[in-house]
Amino acid sequence: MRTSKRVYFALEVRMIVTDENWNAIVDCDAEQDGRFYYSVSTTGIFCRPSCKSRTPRREHVRIFASSAEALGAGFRPCKRCKPDGLKLPDEEWTDAVAEAIRKQYGDRLTLNALAEQQHVSPYHLQRTFKRLRRISPAAYLLQVRIEAAKTLLRATALSVAEIGDEVGISNPAHFAAVFHKAAGVTPSQYRRDHRPVNELGDSGAASDTQQFRNDKLTQKESRRNP
Repeated sequence: MRTSKRVYFALEVRMIVTDENWNAIVDCDAEQDGRFYYSVSTTGIFCRPSCKSRTPRREHVRIFASSAEALGAGFRPCKRCKPDGLKLPDEEWTDAVAEAIRKQYGDRLTLNALAEQQHVSPYHLQRTFKRLRRISPAAYLLQVRIEAAKTLLRATALSVAEIGDEVGISNPAHFAAVFHKAAGVTPSQYRRDHRPVNELGDSGAASDTQQFRNDKLTQKESRRNP
């Protein structure tokens, strides 16, 4: 059976955030609970209108008529407001937190910021993540950063300071110290020991590095002008 264009149009309209929807979200209006649900694209979470979490940016919000629609679109229920009593298993939730860390390791990511994104308290995030993963969120973040730094040391001609900044550790001395503690060698020594012979020659490595820098400039520019 073919779905009509009219049905697709109705679904698209329903996802649009009206002023009424937006005011209910900003005001945490409990009277609107059950009438609609909203998701936040940057966190992958959906909530009731009355959720007390930080107000998201309007352009990141989508509207759903039911929690089933939000789940079907790939969003997970908020652990704070528990829409329709839904609760994501802790194992799935910590997997989502780990994925968020892997996506944002280059940012100034803190426990408080991560907890705010996930709509939980820092204490709950720390306790649950460590209980299931046997590692704290901060330690996991450092692991991800070190592995990303190793990749950049092997594959690019970026300076050690540039690599530290790229993986979220902007202080060169601090980056060198935490890398040495984790890897057992300094970043420069790791590069000497692990970088393969460049079959393309120095010009190839320089070209790859310049392309990497250009991509980062483009990303920064897009953040300034969303």
